[in-house]
Amino acid sequence: MEESFNNKTILITGGAGFIGSNLAFYFQNNYPSSIIVVFDIFRNGQTFANGNLKSFGHYKNLIGFKGVILCGDITNDEDLKQLDAFKFDYIFHKAAISDTRIYDQEMIFRTNVNSFHKLLKMARLNNAKVVYASSASTYGSSLAPQKIGDDQPESPYGFSKYNMDIIAKNHMKAFPNIHIVGLKYFNVYGPKEFFKNKTASMVMQLGHQILANKNPQLFKGSQNIKRDFVYIKDVIWSNVLAAKTHKSGIFNIGFGDSRSFLDIANILCKELNSNLSIAYFDNPYLNYQLHTKADISLSAKHLSYFPKYSLEQGIKDFIPYIEKSFNWNNE
Repeated sequence: MEESFNNKTILITGGAGFIGSNLAFYFQNNYPSSIIVVFDIFRNGQTFANGNLKSFGHYKNLIGFKGVILCGDITNDEDLKQLDAFKFDYIFHKAAISDTRIYDQEMIFRTNVNSFHKLLKMARLNNAKVVYASSASTYGSSLAPQKIGDDQPESPYGFSKYNMDIIAKNHMKAFPNIHIVGLKYFNVYGPKEFFKNKTASMVMQLGHQILANKNPQLFKGSQNIKRDFVYIKDVIWSNVLAAKTHKSGIFNIGFGDSRSFLDIANILCKELNSNLSIAYFDNPYLNYQLHTKADISLSAKHLSYFPKYSLEQGIKDFIPYIEKSFNWNNE
């Protein structure tokens, strides 16, 4: 782990989003001599047919950031030419349509798949290491614990990430000298996710419901709906480990345990000193994933990834941000 990011040039696509902005500040705070370039389309108010925002990038996530900010669309070749002014050592690719309830297949594949080919070409030209965001959505309803290779994507988003993994594997074979690591994120939560709006984590949404003195709302049977929740600080550290390792590959990034939505509500009520009861309602979604748990054995073996934040510890650390953001305007 002796490799340093100081005096290195780092590209973060989607750098004004949740994970990207946290990553930008990690490098700024820990490697002050690094050159950090954030490339993000930023939000423009446009929404998908389901009412969710097309872009989550927000300038407020970058207040205090001192690096380079470039506004651009990852699907637009002219916008990407802005990056030709730099010689990148690392490319952290977080830009994507990440809404699992979007069914505009053309837009998803143009954004998630076509752009990945372009970023990998850039990596070859720069001889840069690539760490990209894959997703546990590739697993669909496969049985927990989900292991690398258990893919059964059930949405356009999940299939786009599955296809990105295939592209990455092919590049690993064709260009063995180019370092590529895919990180399959499970349910990430933590500071700087407020501007994800309706797609923010259940931790954020339930926290704000409780602060509004509203009964936290859960699907009926939520005690049996279990997810692998992973705190943002563990996710950022996984990116650092992925960039420093000498092994290319695709790895699960979760906590390695399953917790219920009811657990979240109970922990939040405790941390926020609330006695509110749970309000249950019918689950409106078909093909709803009922149980995820990341098999992180390969991540531990090859990345030395050992997450530190249990759900209790993560939520406790997250509480100040939940409280601070409660009265913010999400525009």
